[in-house]
Amino acid sequence: MPQHTQLQAADGHKFDAYIAQPTGEPKAGIVVIQEIFGVNAHIRSVADRFAQAGYLTIAPALFDRAERDVELDYSPEGGQKGMQIVQRIPLDRTISDIAAAIEYLREHGARKVGVVGYCWGGTLAWVSNTRLHPDATVSYYGGGIQHHIHEKATCPAIFHFGLLDKHIPQTVVEQVRHEYPGFAVFTYEADHGFNCDARASYNEAAAKLARQRTLAHFDEYLVGAH
Repeated sequence: MPQHTQLQAADGHKFDAYIAQPTGEPKAGIVVIQEIFGVNAHIRSVADRFAQAGYLTIAPALFDRAERDVELDYSPEGGQKGMQIVQRIPLDRTISDIAAAIEYLREHGARKVGVVGYCWGGTLAWVSNTRLHPDATVSYYGGGIQHHIHEKATCPAIFHFGLLDKHIPQTVVEQVRHEYPGFAVFTYEADHGFNCDARASYNEAAAKLARQRTLAHFDEYLVGAH
């Protein structure tokens, strides 16, 4: 049953989070990290689908540090506003908020926790890997990963990129492959945002395959005997 809760970061900041509960005992926990459009209907639906797969899932409202109740549409104006909000929030504060979401899941019965993020969240999922010690991470088209490429991984990761993505040069994809040869870097004949069915760039085949790979990764490292 979907619900909302309030989290508190280490510095005392209180912020909203969307919770999606699985039926029965959760297999593990997953933090879903938003795009630059807030915890909107699409991100809530992503959380719901992970819950349907058996995971206790939380989507923290990371924009709350700058502006509360932000739900933007996928228009150029929405994207511009989202980018402006991102620039108002220091990275270390955002990571602190993700840490609070991970802790919430661990306190509510998740023995292991994964982090998955999309767009801005794809970069944050990777930085969460290097700084917060979750148990597995998945990054979808994280356009800023190259700025954190030399940070040391703390858990298994996979990456999804679109070959038609004009926001992320293929040189970045190759950089990730070169720096982390032990991690799978998947590419698709798809554009940026291919997982989001509310965007014109949605690619059903790519989204389906990426989800299968994502769930296999989480099932292996969050549920399997590791």
